[in-house]
Amino acid sequence: MRRSLVATAAVAALALAGCTNGGNSGTPSTPTSGADNAAAVAYMDKVCGAASEFAKIEKTAPKLDAGDSAKLKAEMAAYMGQLADAFGKSAEGLKNVGPSPVQGGEEAVTRMAEAFTSLGTVFAEAKTKVEQADANNATGGLQAAGEAIAKLSELADPLRDLKDVPELQKATQTAPKCQEMQRLNVTPTS
Repeated sequence: MRRSLVATAAVAALALAGCTNGGNSGTPSTPTSGADNAAAVAYMDKVCGAASEFAKIEKTAPKLDAGDSAKLKAEMAAYMGQLADAFGKSAEGLKNVGPSPVQGGEEAVTRMAEAFTSLGTVFAEAKTKVEQADANNATGGLQAAGEAIAKLSELADPLRDLKDVPELQKATQTAPKCQEMQRLNVTPTS
């Protein structure tokens, strides 16, 4: 059982590390100008602010305690709940950013919100499975937690849906909240 728990925790750490590698959205940095570009930058500032909320919520990964599987189970359930809440908060924020000044922007942000909502649901379900599992059965709820954590790869690039909206993708290079996402190590490198 200890090896399975170690593997689950290792997957959690690696998945989160993969989810939070710093960098940019892969577009070259070019200054924006004009009213349309200023509106796009302001919009992306709201989008990045909402999307990065999951990174700001305190999430405490379970510590391996070789002798106390019940404690690990409780900590893993709490961790799953923290992740579910964090993704839910980002999804709600994305749903409330308002209309896009650029055609296709709202659709891209809706897809982002759906991805965050989906991940929130995955972690909420994993939390329930962990809570219901026998702490001594590593293939029960703790496996569900590992599977949920593996889903974090879906969020490797939270701004990937902007690839079809070049003006908004370009705006991420100067929007302050998008720059903050990079400092929080939320967006991947190109």
